[in-house]
Amino acid sequence: MNSIVRNTLRSSLIRNLFPSASSPGIASNQLRTLWKVSGQTQITPTILTKAFKHPSPSCNCGCCRGAHTKAEKELVEFLAEEIIAEKKAQKLKTIPTELDGFKVSLDGADVNLQKRQNNETIKISFNINHTVDSESEPEVELTNDNADIGDMKSKPTFTVDVKRGNQTLGFTCSFNNEPGASGANENYNDIFGIDEITLYTGEHSDKVYAVAGEIIDGYLYDLLMNYLEEKGVSNEFAEKLIELSTSYEHTAYVSLLEGLSEFTSGK
Repeated sequence: MNSIVRNTLRSSLIRNLFPSASSPGIASNQLRTLWKVSGQTQITPTILTKAFKHPSPSCNCGCCRGAHTKAEKELVEFLAEEIIAEKKAQKLKTIPTELDGFKVSLDGADVNLQKRQNNETIKISFNINHTVDSESEPEVELTNDNADIGDMKSKPTFTVDVKRGNQTLGFTCSFNNEPGASGANENYNDIFGIDEITLYTGEHSDKVYAVAGEIIDGYLYDLLMNYLEEKGVSNEFAEKLIELSTSYEHTAYVSLLEGLSEFTSGK
């Protein structure tokens, strides 16, 4: 359902901003471009109008060297400007190596945070793939005079493993769409909730029993949320986790664009 809403929003926005842009190729490139101009009252698609042309019929910028077909040259030309624009839009140029006492380690799309607390090891893990969503309101019809699509943020599902000796208490958590949407007490403004809880010895496997957070006793749920807060996984920490994930996802996106440019140009 979320993907349908996002696709409808995107299609509506493209039709209003670019009535002649009916081809799927143009529509699919707009979401990231609109992210960069979020908050402006009007949108002038200068990047798109410039991207596919050079002032001179012969390209002297060197970006198209190795590209042989018309489609390859147009793609490389567009990527050259898109990469510059995305780098300007980056909020964090470097990813922090530590977050509230947790050491941060990166491995491709995987992110791990770990710290020692008393006799326990607390590890938080998540993957940035397919985690970006727009915070715009889908009910609002977007036009040239109302072209604010909100910030795009990465809100991944994440696991919290509290390991003591050979035993691990594991939580799977996800961010709530609205404050107070967790499965326990609506009076709390938790920005994330517990999806699943498990306890096992040794290595985890599919044989280990797990229970959904929404079906456990409400008071027990609240106590487990308090437990996570004592381990350092609070609402404030979760906000920082979103910022970390958003920055790293954007960095990975820029790297993908650069790799795509090198691949297409044959460098």
